[in-house]
Amino acid sequence: MLQHVGIEIAPADVDRAVEFFTLLGFERVAPPAALAGGFTWLEREGTQVHLMHEQNPAVPPRGHLAVVTPDFEATLARLREHGFETTPGRQHWGSPRAHAAAPGGHRVELMAAPPPTR
Repeated sequence: MLQHVGIEIAPADVDRAVEFFTLLGFERVAPPAALAGGFTWLEREGTQVHLMHEQNPAVPPRGHLAVVTPDFEATLARLREHGFETTPGRQHWGSPRAHAAAPGGHRVELMAAPPPTR
């Protein structure tokens, strides 16, 4: 199980990024006291996204994180209602996908369902 992913984000983009990930079902959680300054943590079902505040964040052009959305179409609609652009992706394993750019520019793949397990 992947426990967390850390992405660099400019401090000015943190609040909007929190809104974005909240729309994907994540909730803000407190990091340990030693990490409280310069980090914002979000969690959903044991998986965390750590927003690492950086003045000049590194954003890989193809790198991305993928999130399985509980109600795919409703999630896409919520994102659009809040001003986040989504684009359709190719279906894999018979399941729709889409892409969005989180505030700060990180690519997020939105999945209706995960791939089947082996």
